Amino acid sequence: MKKFAVALAVVMLLVGAAAAVAAPKDVSVVFIPKLTGNMFFESAAEGALAMAKEVGFECKYDGSPEASVANQVQIINSAVNQGFNAISVSSLSPTGLSQALQNAKKRGVKVVTWDSDVDPKDRAIYVNQGTPEILGAMLVDMAYDQMNDEQKKSAKFAFFYSSPTVTDQNAWVDFAKKYIAEKHPGWEMLTVQYGEQDAQKSLQIGQSILQTYPDIDAIICPDSTALPAMAQAAKNLEKAGKVIITGFATPSSMRGFVKDDTVKAFGLWDCKLQGAIGAYIAYWLADGNTFKVGDFIDVPGVGKLKVEPNSIQGYDYEAEDSGIVLLPERVVFTKENIDNYNF
Repeated sequence: MKKFAVALAVVMLLVGAAAAVAAPKDVSVVFIPKLTGNMFFESAAEGALAMAKEVGFECKYDGSPEASVANQVQIINSAVNQGFNAISVSSLSPTGLSQALQNAKKRGVKVVTWDSDVDPKDRAIYVNQGTPEILGAMLVDMAYDQMNDEQKKSAKFAFFYSSPTVTDQNAWVDFAKKYIAEKHPGWEMLTVQYGEQDAQKSLQIGQSILQTYPDIDAIICPDSTALPAMAQAAKNLEKAGKVIITGFATPSSMRGFVKDDTVKAFGLWDCKLQGAIGAYIAYWLADGNTFKVGDFIDVPGVGKLKVEPNSIQGYDYEAEDSGIVLLPERVVFTKENIDNYNF
């Protein structure tokens, strides 16, 4: 009897130790945006922090008000040195974070990207809002659907977004250009401009586009800073409603521009949901779970999400422990539905 009691006590201790290792509160995730103060990234952080609270792990939202690769590197290095178990980052550069992320991986830190990716060798999973094909076509179609018959044949247009190096937006624009060449060969691209995710600079560039190209038909802004800045520029120059302005941004940042018809339609995905998934998968990996391409990850409140191969994003790199999870849907916002969304 005494031997049984001792054995039982040992088993209970082992079970207790195992439970302690797996306890969600012992897993810490740092959630990193491109920059703070932007409605898109603040909404994503809200989703990440809510998921952490629901599941029970630690999540720290850590970013800089300036969109800078150097700042992101510093935050990553600091998180590793502080002992965080996982990093979930929206990268400003496909290669600029590589050394910091490789160092994190060597230290046992799990790496997930969301919104904007890095080299797939530098992370495990990318939580992707949509493939370049999906989002590039969506940008063009939103502009086309607002055009009159003449514009549909020979529109003059521009792209306006954050920078020539940011991974996600350039992939969308690259496909959009191919899509236009195939579907709308009569269209003319007048310029491509970059606002560096700086609100004031973006406003100035938006005004410059309208002043330099007074006969422009459409301005496509796949960036959550450029789109509201472009809309404000149109209002400042009394061009509201006279030029098609569309792209990607949060409903909260665009509601007023939609209500006064400066912008008729624009799109996005649920960035709160993207933040929640990005934080959860980082936690899930740090908690000892593994995956291979083709597996499903069961995300609380979302459901089972399939890990797709990196090739759906156009990457050559394939590995069993590196893949992409796609968000379930994207939305086009108009005056009729924008009040149904609060992010």
